[in-house]
Amino acid sequence: MSETQTTQPAKRQRTLVGKVVSNKMDKTVVVRVERRVKHPVFGKIIVRSNKYKAHDETNQYNEGDTVEIAEGRPISRDKTWTVVRLLEAVRVI
Repeated sequence: MSETQTTQPAKRQRTLVGKVVSNKMDKTVVVRVERRVKHPVFGKIIVRSNKYKAHDETNQYNEGDTVEIAEGRPISRDKTWTVVRLLEAVRVI
């Protein structure tokens, strides 16, 4: 008998890019993701934002850093995102 192996393509993870606004919790950062939306009536471009709690295993990200987060399984009640990588570190003067 020959076994037929069906391979499904890897599921694409949702990824977002935003700024870290808080790193006061242990192994958690709060990331604000901004998106530009056209107003339905006036046509003006406005900025909408959402905050996501993301898992930061090593506590290495600071406020002001630009990071990429990816959606995953629930880690806690509010945390279903994980920080994937640092895109731009905050500049300290």
